[in-house]
Amino acid sequence: MSTHPSVVPVRAMLVLGTRPEAIKLAPVARAMADDTQFEPIVVTTGQHREMLQQMLGLLCVDVRIALDVMRSRQELSELTARLVGELGEVMRDQRPDLVVVQGDTTTALAGALAAFYEKIPVAHVEAGLRTGVIDNPFPEELNRSLIGRIARWHFAPTPRAARHLTDEGVSAEQVFTTGNTVIDNLLWVLAEGTGTSAFRTGAKRILVTLHRRENQGERMRGMGRALARLAGRGDVEIVLPLHKSPAVRDALLPELDGHTGISLVEPLGYLDFAATLAECDLVLTDSGGIQEEAPSLSKPALVLRTTTERPEAVEAGAALLIGTDPDAIVSWAERLLDDPAQYRRMAAAGNPFGDGLAATRVLAQLAEDFAAEVPVGLTASGPYSAA
Repeated sequence: MSTHPSVVPVRAMLVLGTRPEAIKLAPVARAMADDTQFEPIVVTTGQHREMLQQMLGLLCVDVRIALDVMRSRQELSELTARLVGELGEVMRDQRPDLVVVQGDTTTALAGALAAFYEKIPVAHVEAGLRTGVIDNPFPEELNRSLIGRIARWHFAPTPRAARHLTDEGVSAEQVFTTGNTVIDNLLWVLAEGTGTSAFRTGAKRILVTLHRRENQGERMRGMGRALARLAGRGDVEIVLPLHKSPAVRDALLPELDGHTGISLVEPLGYLDFAATLAECDLVLTDSGGIQEEAPSLSKPALVLRTTTERPEAVEAGAALLIGTDPDAIVSWAERLLDDPAQYRRMAAAGNPFGDGLAATRVLAQLAEDFAAEVPVGLTASGPYSAA
């Protein structure tokens, strides 16, 4: 635990709404709670309310304020407007010294925008991810680009992400390469050892996560048919935690429900998900964070998307970007299941996303800047310049 006598703690508001945000901000929240230089104020928006309720206590994150912004099948424009309004009200009431957002969700964008309106500096954890295609993934690519225009601190997970920011004109003095906090949390959770794997057999084990908006509809139904073909081999066990989105369930349930070899389960708590990931042989995913977690555990990942903002895993050889065609999904999965040499190459590729100390680096930089005589925030020399 750090000690800073006679220092007024920095009031840091951490805004999160989805399960991935909770996973990646939990190490920062825990580190702040253990450091007398910071007072963490965790605000949840309820974007993934049920998922968050499953896990925040287990991750040792204390929530100060819980909002309730979700409405059934609401449009993104409605959600964004409601989030900005309610978060702005919370910020006016709490008056934090900074606001911390993570990643590229609607909650993250709304938190950054509300903070900008209230003239509160923003720290962006997992900054600089880019595909270069404004609507793929949708709406995340635009969200993270807009946050990049607002943030004062840009905590990039990799050197590539940092270069994206400086190439876009962000001052190098405001960009910090930290590694990804998802690795911090994964290592912490596995060390706790309290999760339970969802796999039940000794067959070849495939963990699948699907939810992206751009994959929903016929494209996701095709993915479901590909999974059914893989299950038809008879030597695999597929575990697919079903996202709560009605669009995801409407696409996948008709294709997969009742198939032998496929376990459709409710979203796993993070401890159980980590245990399931640790026990699997192969990952098929259109998600983001699992592309970072899988290489940490030497699990080959097939990315079912046409773009990725995490090309480091692909370049390292730990993941393959294979698109969404059902034949390609089956072909690549079978290649890894049946070719031990190909499997070993991917499993041994290593993890380019960090060493488990990202949150420590985030806090060190924030502590240094708030302790400096130069004020942090809006100044005459730039929107969020430190000078």
